Amino acid sequence: MSDVMEPMIHEDGLPGHESRLEPKPDWEPRYPGSGRLDGKIALVTGGDSGIGRAVAALFAREGADVAIVYLCEHDDAAKTREIVETEGRRAITIAGDIGNKAFCEKAVKQTVDQLGGLDILVNNAGEQHPDKDITDITEEQLRRTFQTNIFGMFFMSQAAAPHLKQGSAIINCTSETMYAGSPELLDYSSTKGAITAFTRSLALNLVKKDIRVNAVAPGPIWTPLNPSGGQRPEKIPEFGKDTPMGRPGQPNEVAPSFLFLACEDASYMTGQVLHPDGGDTTSS
Repeated sequence: MSDVMEPMIHEDGLPGHESRLEPKPDWEPRYPGSGRLDGKIALVTGGDSGIGRAVAALFAREGADVAIVYLCEHDDAAKTREIVETEGRRAITIAGDIGNKAFCEKAVKQTVDQLGGLDILVNNAGEQHPDKDITDITEEQLRRTFQTNIFGMFFMSQAAAPHLKQGSAIINCTSETMYAGSPELLDYSSTKGAITAFTRSLALNLVKKDIRVNAVAPGPIWTPLNPSGGQRPEKIPEFGKDTPMGRPGQPNEVAPSFLFLACEDASYMTGQVLHPDGGDTTSS
């Protein structure tokens, strides 16, 4: 068996194309920029669509240049690049599998070489595959989910660390499932628990270098991930309606949490997790 599992992009339609999704997720920033990321360079994994696109758009509005790392959705990545450039910032797109350590090293090097450095790493990319019973989860799926969701985060952080400097930030995307659990996302929720522990441990590891490490734990957010196979089709019409707010969130309702943790507003925060989840964690 290979040490690196092949991306599961044919089994269930994942990761999914935002360009084909209806209704379209809301990615547009909701307010004018205030220069909170002026002169910064950010790398966003899964930056082509969903939460990653909204983060890239908001970071660009706040003055950052953005490297958009994605798996295979070239049309979505091109659109996100256009969004960043429309905000007057530089953008590059880098396609590949973050579950491959060599690719992560290449992506960081390309970012540094083409954009001139790296100040903010957003580990957003992830995958999920619903299964009703633990015995339905294949060894291949289990390995692949961990390869993408936590190994990829570890590899990307390892590659980025030598380039980060005083005041830099790493923001990881965990999930409400780490706290509340999920009966049909056993492997996915397990990786999110690992991500939260990784966030807190890496924060302690890098604090003496004045590099902050925090995380965001979204609830049900309308992105290509769920309708493209991340949830069973019969669940999609009711997606997010069981939250206290009674609806799924939009990517541009999550992106400000990433911005806050990336900028000096969060200068006294490390090892923390923010919860844009419609009240789900509070009610569980």
